[in-house]
Amino acid sequence: MTMKVHLPNIFPANFHPQSKVWIYQSNRLFSMSEIFEIETILEDFTDIWKSHGAKVKGFATILYGQFIVIMADESHTTVGGCSTDSSVHIIKEIEKRFQLQMFNRELLAFWVKDKVQTIPLAQVGYAIENGLLTNDSLYFNNLVNNKAEMEAHWLQPLAESWLAKKYIK
Repeated sequence: MTMKVHLPNIFPANFHPQSKVWIYQSNRLFSMSEIFEIETILEDFTDIWKSHGAKVKGFATILYGQFIVIMADESHTTVGGCSTDSSVHIIKEIEKRFQLQMFNRELLAFWVKDKVQTIPLAQVGYAIENGLLTNDSLYFNNLVNNKAEMEAHWLQPLAESWLAKKYIK
């Protein structure tokens, strides 16, 4: 059985499809109490998020208990370097406060056996060779850039991901 969050029901409908998206993947699941605390931190951040003095139309949420997604609708206010840095800063604060790793790009996430499983990039080949991952295994493509891409291609079969060129023969 494949569980797939229906992102259009989660993301604000009034955000432009080209709204910029940043995905931060934790090295572990958040506990329920951490989720409540992190959601409050994210709400407080998006409420005051500014770019060059203008309010950013922002949104942030936690998905699958392990991913923080921050979104900015740039059809209203363009997000500059300083405002992007402020979003990274809030993630680093969360990382430190809850003893997480949120910037480990070598740790990939897949939907396996009805839950998020993380696998170090160096072990993906082994996981495929031994049947732990297949062409149909769902990969969380954290490289998507905007709302439309995330809704269509964030969760994708391994065979359709960038990993296919390297690992699927």
